[in-house]
Amino acid sequence: MATTKSLSRGVAVVGAGMSKFGVHKDKSSRDLFVEAYQAMSASVDRGFDLAEIEAVFVGNYSSEFFEGQGHIAPILADAVGLVPLPATRIEDACASSGAAIRQGVMAIASGLHDLVLVGGVEHMTSLSTAQVTDALSAAGDMGFEMASGFTFPGIFAAMASAYMHRYGMAPADLHSITLKNHANGALNPEAHFTQAISDIMAARMEAAIKNGSPLPEWKDENAFLEDEAANPFVAWPLRLFDCAPISDGAACLLLASAERARAFTDDPIYVIGSGQASDYSLANHTDLTNMRATRLAAQAAYEMAGVSPMDIRLAEVHDCFTIAEIIATEDLGFFAPGTGYRMAEDGVTARDGPRPVNSSGGLKSKGHPVGATGVGQVVEIWKQMRGEAGPRQVKVDVPLALAHNLGGTGSSCVVHIFERR
Repeated sequence: MATTKSLSRGVAVVGAGMSKFGVHKDKSSRDLFVEAYQAMSASVDRGFDLAEIEAVFVGNYSSEFFEGQGHIAPILADAVGLVPLPATRIEDACASSGAAIRQGVMAIASGLHDLVLVGGVEHMTSLSTAQVTDALSAAGDMGFEMASGFTFPGIFAAMASAYMHRYGMAPADLHSITLKNHANGALNPEAHFTQAISDIMAARMEAAIKNGSPLPEWKDENAFLEDEAANPFVAWPLRLFDCAPISDGAACLLLASAERARAFTDDPIYVIGSGQASDYSLANHTDLTNMRATRLAAQAAYEMAGVSPMDIRLAEVHDCFTIAEIIATEDLGFFAPGTGYRMAEDGVTARDGPRPVNSSGGLKSKGHPVGATGVGQVVEIWKQMRGEAGPRQVKVDVPLALAHNLGGTGSSCVVHIFERR
């Protein structure tokens, strides 16, 4: 990649909000985006004048397929009263709104704009699981990956198998990610799943008693996750609880130039690093145990920010599957190759650990409305860095945080680094 350049002008997040992620059969993308915009507006300490916003960037993967609605950016701009501003949709598979953030950052850093709205949205649950699988498959290489019979669970299962073969991880070692992220999601009222695995077990035990069914013999959460009736295999070694859910949701950020940031808040969060990279399709990968695009995007973001992986105190990473979080924490430089799963097992990445990862619950528990995921990650970083995450507030001080948003089969990646001053 070319030498990383610095931002020519500072950029800050001055507001952040999201709708509840989950199943919203009675709402559209437009409804969810309005909810996210209203939550963002309420988070801006000193408020703002709608007329001050100069452009809109929206991450969205496939509103045409999910809702039969294309050209969604100006429609959403209309919904929140921002016509006739320029409104641009960004599509980069699951990294769509991470890429939208980058476009917003560059628009301000270039001097073209001073205040922009960045959002992300997806409404997926109006379709069947099979139809959603077809829609998501289009984000892979149809000529090679999908033509070979792969689905996304199959692709990440292949990565997990390669990782286990090289580093000796057992399938049950993936449970630590599931347990951690569900525990975090249980404390996030905006998450799709707001239950820890122990809560899910208790609910199923209660249902068995109510129905007069035999009581399951689960001695602990790991036994539950090993029970094929409760947690069936989707693509070995990945089980149901290794997979992010199909979700609806939206999220919004207000970005401002650094010079104007304190006109909106006394506690802005500055964007100091931004990196984006692409990669070949999976058929041309020589190693399934890492994501080259993540490594390159992270390298660019670290160089721009002038920091190292060890300086990052909190991260939201793209855990579309449990193995994806493990690989991401290694590719981002937090842990040596082959050790990421052990760090999770040892509590290093727990909410109360020294290097919290996915305090929001991650995609695994917070949910994964694909076009909204990247912005949703930054909403969590905004809250954590400002000490506003409530019962899930991490224990460590967070002067620096990172968001990692992956697209397709790893062929797109966007990484941003944030600073509290």
